[in-house]
Amino acid sequence: METVTLDRFELIGPLGSGADYDVRAAVDRNTGASVVLKRPSPQAVRRQMHGPVEERSARALEAYERAGQHCDVVPRVIGVTDVAIHDEYFGEDLGQPYSVRVEERAAGIPLVGDPRSRILRVPIGLGQNLFALHPLALPAGVAGWPVQTQLLEAQEIYANAGYALLDLGPHNVFYSPGTGRIALVDATALVGHGVERSQGNRGPQDVHDFYVEMVKFYLAPGLPPTDAAGYFDPYNQRPIISVEDECDGLNNAFASADDALREAATACLGKVRQRGYASVADFASDLRECLSLITIRNDRMPERESAAEAWRTALHRLSEDHWTRYRFDANTELAALAG
Repeated sequence: METVTLDRFELIGPLGSGADYDVRAAVDRNTGASVVLKRPSPQAVRRQMHGPVEERSARALEAYERAGQHCDVVPRVIGVTDVAIHDEYFGEDLGQPYSVRVEERAAGIPLVGDPRSRILRVPIGLGQNLFALHPLALPAGVAGWPVQTQLLEAQEIYANAGYALLDLGPHNVFYSPGTGRIALVDATALVGHGVERSQGNRGPQDVHDFYVEMVKFYLAPGLPPTDAAGYFDPYNQRPIISVEDECDGLNNAFASADDALREAATACLGKVRQRGYASVADFASDLRECLSLITIRNDRMPERESAAEAWRTALHRLSEDHWTRYRFDANTELAALAG
């Protein structure tokens, strides 16, 4: 991994901050490319509590070299700084050393946006609803269900390298409507190579936790909305407590689906609950069967045209100023979905 210095990058501004990481936008002076700088949360650094975050970042870099660099939905890691005090660069007085990871900036919009944007009446669930749960229109040459397909392909790459990639809910997935491509903006939640089933607040974890996420966030028991407002709010965002409890709740959600979808989803969830899948490919086969049944159901729905009109009306909300903060040009990307 290349060692970089921060003076190579012109700092632009904040992109997001959570309990573990602070993310800033910057420009690579060498190439002119948009990049992101990821570092431990300044609050944690100030309190000298950022050791676990640094360890997580080190594991993520190892996984990147084993798998992520071979996965085209994982943003390229440009380099990592030495562990040092970076107060002058960021205009702070933390007084503690840490490392900064520099990655290419992901294109597209988040499938679920920052919850704080709801205060400004931003429809933060547009990406998840329009492009993951109810993709009623896709750009030319893109096959159905691109979000799910690419997530499964990414997990297969990591599985072949001995990892399970977790925490792939829609808040960590960006999507470019004009190309149908996703980007994983956080690929640091992992198990494998010394961290087997040991991360997270839910106790032991493995790849079945990813399978739960796929059903919870990316499989819709109900029909596409026939009102634009039905696309605005994120779907199923309550925290996952455990695989078992989540599977029980999802079974209840699919109880109202048509017979074929209910049976397929219930069978899939039964295997997940028992942690009974032998491979990512086995799960992918069952999930694709559910998605095929949803496609058939949606094509036959009596109010298909009303749903399509509501979908297009909701899509237009992506032309609002809020979305210009991302690497996303609404005029170009939405034009690919015209008609």
